[in-house]
Amino acid sequence: MACWAAVFFHQEESMSLLAKDHITGLICKNTDQENKFCRDYKVRFVCPSTYCADQQTTCWTRWFDRDDPSATGDWETLKELREEHPGQICANPIAIESRTVDTDAPATMTGQDFLHYSPTIGFVCKNGPNQSCQDYKVRFGCPCSPGIDM
Repeated sequence: MACWAAVFFHQEESMSLLAKDHITGLICKNTDQENKFCRDYKVRFVCPSTYCADQQTTCWTRWFDRDDPSATGDWETLKELREEHPGQICANPIAIESRTVDTDAPATMTGQDFLHYSPTIGFVCKNGPNQSCQDYKVRFGCPCSPGIDM
């Protein structure tokens, strides 16, 4: 199946791109630009719907937020979430997603470092000398089974 990359920018912008395809993605080098500056672009990869239909093997739980940031950080561990929400998380999660509670920003976009970000352990942002953790929520991806709705 072929996929392609869509890059969106204003018509009046002229820019020199090193790459703009579904294999490499987007590469804009400051040194190649007239004004020596690349903007912050978003890239979307688009695939035929038949490609995605075969890939729907992950079902997601609801969002959980069991801990608020404290002196040690924000601890959204699988063990504690299972204890507090019995039967709401599958036996063997295959994926995890974490976002900030206040802005719904992906955890990976916050610039913070994480002690754990794993479907088998959960999510832990630990405070340190250079970071005070934000408040995060998590959800787990589980293998989809017919008749089971997360």
